Amino acid sequence: MSKKPYYITTAIAYTSRKPHVGNTYEIVMTDAIARFKRLQGYDVYFLTGTDEHGQKIEAYAKEAGVSPKEYVDKVAGEIKDICDRLNTTYDRFIRTTDDDHVAAVQKIFKKFYDNGDIYKGSYSGNYCVACESFFTDSQLVDGRCPDCGKEVTVSSEEAYFFNMGKYQKRLEKYIEDNPDFIYPEARKNEMLNNFIRPGIQDLCVSRSSFKWGIPVPFDEGHVVYVWLDALSNYITALGYDPENPGELYKKYWPADLHIIGKDIVRFHTIYWPIFLMALGEELPKRVYGHQWLLFGEDKISKSKGNVIYADDLADLFGVDAVRYYLLSEMPFAQDGSITFEEMIERYNSDLANTLGNLVSRTAAMINKYFGGVLPCRDCAEELDDSFKADIVSSLEKEEKAFDELRIADAANAVIAAAKRSNKYIDETAPWLLARDENSRDRLSTVLYNLAESIRIIAVELSPFMPETSAKIFDILGTKQTSYESIKDFGGYEPEAVCKVTEPLFARVDIKDVQPKIDAINAKIAEATAVSKKALEIANAASGGYEEAEKIDIDAFAAVDLRVCEIRTCEPVKRSKKLLKLTVFDGNGERTVCSGIAQWYKPEDLIGRRVIVVANLRPAVLCGVESNGMILASDAPDGSAKVIFADDMTVGSKVR
Repeated sequence: MSKKPYYITTAIAYTSRKPHVGNTYEIVMTDAIARFKRLQGYDVYFLTGTDEHGQKIEAYAKEAGVSPKEYVDKVAGEIKDICDRLNTTYDRFIRTTDDDHVAAVQKIFKKFYDNGDIYKGSYSGNYCVACESFFTDSQLVDGRCPDCGKEVTVSSEEAYFFNMGKYQKRLEKYIEDNPDFIYPEARKNEMLNNFIRPGIQDLCVSRSSFKWGIPVPFDEGHVVYVWLDALSNYITALGYDPENPGELYKKYWPADLHIIGKDIVRFHTIYWPIFLMALGEELPKRVYGHQWLLFGEDKISKSKGNVIYADDLADLFGVDAVRYYLLSEMPFAQDGSITFEEMIERYNSDLANTLGNLVSRTAAMINKYFGGVLPCRDCAEELDDSFKADIVSSLEKEEKAFDELRIADAANAVIAAAKRSNKYIDETAPWLLARDENSRDRLSTVLYNLAESIRIIAVELSPFMPETSAKIFDILGTKQTSYESIKDFGGYEPEAVCKVTEPLFARVDIKDVQPKIDAINAKIAEATAVSKKALEIANAASGGYEEAEKIDIDAFAAVDLRVCEIRTCEPVKRSKKLLKLTVFDGNGERTVCSGIAQWYKPEDLIGRRVIVVANLRPAVLCGVESNGMILASDAPDGSAKVIFADDMTVGSKVR
């Protein structure tokens, strides 16, 4: 019997820079769903990849002094490496620079034009470079982009437009007739009430003011609008051709589930369905706009200096622990949160104390009392029935949670089963049974029940923590790892040999890992300093610089800028970018770290006077406490230029 196909996708990642842990939540969540569907017996096709065209990329590449293709090759490689490091099981990693994608997009654009869905005109309006999107005045929020909150610029150019109004009523009816198409419901209501019913504006689908994009096949002065290009990946990856769709396309389309961030729901539930309608193709079955992962209470952002990368966390806690935290911490309808302290707490409570302790205690008792092989499982008592029912019912809870895309609830159902197993140990007290030779059969039964509960938990855990599940199967010596084998209690083989094991997860003391956290924070600080010009780059692409958020005079006055003299300077051993400076501020000396080592030698700085932010909170960078920040400006070549103040008095305040 052939398996039922299931097609699942992530949004493709934009190749502007390396993705932070908030970005990688999506690929891990999608992977967990794909793994669970495979476990259930579906023939899954899992797509992810990178979005590589657009004005921003052209500007970033120019700033870096490389071609756009060289730039995206590097970033796409970083993104793919993170997907691989996090053990994600995608079937294709598509790039919008792939030849087959480029050719298919050109055919799609041509079909739109030939069918009369596209017309040529000119555009003058509000353009957000960061989102690669145009907005009407009424769509702006306080004069800013409604999606990202950044300033927009007035842009005017010749362009092709897609007649969106032609399909508006049809789309509105489809959404109303298919209530699960946009999920959760709040997203559906937002799209209908804020964007569709007020009237869908015709969409600019080409650009002529830059070159880095897929050329319009019949007008080489234009490139295809980045969103038409990017959205098409969901079908081009399957070999879609308007004239001759490929076999993969026939097998897997329409997509069962698009997983995307809540900030791009509009593109996927308005533009994308209309494109498909114009092509005469079926619409995806469901589009899920998930919440964001925050750093504490703030959105993760390089400009805020709170960026954490998934590979750094994996180095610190292990890949499975990172996967588990991401999947268990994000609530269904609320933003999730990550801090080092919260991750350590969850690691210790769920993984070390609950799961790890259950496996190591049970394996130790099976080996201590029975040499690893359990001779009996038939000496049952009344409390065993409720225990077995609780463990078996955890699969139903997990399945229901996955169906509703409540991934954190699914993870919690598995950990709840582990907690129930630990409670069963307390209820049965195997160590007391071991003292009575007449209770040996009962002891064997109790330990069998525990081994079986662990086997069931390991199968349920496999979408979240595949490596840990494999370790547990090996410890138990079981080959019964299928979804079907855990629908009933009793699948653990009597002849299986259980191994003694070290704890799967040793408890973490924050004091022990603080030096590594400090090193990660130093990397974050360096990346933040280097990336601050990214906002300028993006907006410079459209002819200007982003206007920073307005502050009042009191906020500026709160910054203590002082002229300081550099007394000593040396490289920081654990960093290639940091210099450690001792500066005199007129009252005393202080240590300041600055990420300028690639542009200045210590001897170039000693004796020079600089401007320092003197009332900045101390920060530990690569083991060195920094008490201030030296002012520098960004240069066109990407370097940093220190602002020297040699003709100013040491200790004087800059106003």
